[in-house]
Amino acid sequence: MGLLLVRRHRYAMLAMALIASGCASDPNGVETAEAPGRPTARAVILSESSVLSERLDAFEDLRAEFAARNPGYGLAWNPKLELDSADEATRVHFVQGGACAATVTSTEERSSDLRVGDIVVLRAGESLRCDAPIASLRFEIPTPPPDAVPTFVRPDFDPLITDKPGGCAEEEDAYRRILLTWQGKVGPYLYHAINAHRVRILDSFTHYHPAEGGFDEFYLVQEAPEGAELIVSEHLDAIQGIAAVTRDDIPELLRRIPLSAGDLVYLPRTVVHRGLGGAVVQVITVPGFIPGAEIGVDAELARLNQRLGLVAPEALPVHGTPAAPR
Repeated sequence: MGLLLVRRHRYAMLAMALIASGCASDPNGVETAEAPGRPTARAVILSESSVLSERLDAFEDLRAEFAARNPGYGLAWNPKLELDSADEATRVHFVQGGACAATVTSTEERSSDLRVGDIVVLRAGESLRCDAPIASLRFEIPTPPPDAVPTFVRPDFDPLITDKPGGCAEEEDAYRRILLTWQGKVGPYLYHAINAHRVRILDSFTHYHPAEGGFDEFYLVQEAPEGAELIVSEHLDAIQGIAAVTRDDIPELLRRIPLSAGDLVYLPRTVVHRGLGGAVVQVITVPGFIPGAEIGVDAELARLNQRLGLVAPEALPVHGTPAAPR
């Protein structure tokens, strides 16, 4: 089965990204994404538009792989959160649906409105209560946050958080707001154990994060126009020329994951990816977004096109060149 998926029924396409068992290889040296242990892009539909059992099973597979690759971290999804009781763990909630007046209680009480795009940082011993249900993606973090990190981080309401073009949104008028950051020059709230920025991705360059010194990444999709997608590849070795690539391998080198509001995509270290189409995404990284750990591969893709004489529509998509019609 090819890895560059044609557009089919949306759930079927996303389900292909969840396969992580079995072992196969192409006779020309390009292994398939199903090889055990190979980091694989995984996509889950969190919205209620999909069958509940399928959502739960897919999320559990994603959660288990994330936890195995990141000891000490945890992940949970609650579509109707009203209470997160006091715990000894540090927890970071990403609001994905609904709106509420929230109260965080420990030795003192702090309150804020919450809506999609906001996050709540709970320290050990703190509880969260909402006056109406919200949908929440919750990370458990092994390292407590610095004191300067506030309980409520609201990218559209905090005057300290302003647009910072760069990364996957380099346009001068980009919507890119950095909530938790590795370095103070791009945002006020430093936290090395987890980072997040909320961004509209129109057309990012194609890149990966290395196994050593890199980070895993999540795309929590909060808005998505028709046609928004991720291009991904688990074949970094082939793209970099470590494994031999022939024209027959090209259809399997990249694949597309369509994006809709309510999707969660997990991109482990070394998975190549590029966002297109204007989705508003909460980009979450574990650990933080380490400077220098975002490595582009568009030059390698262009060299493959040139070496194999590939032209549209067969050519590999390269950032900065006109897209082939589909």
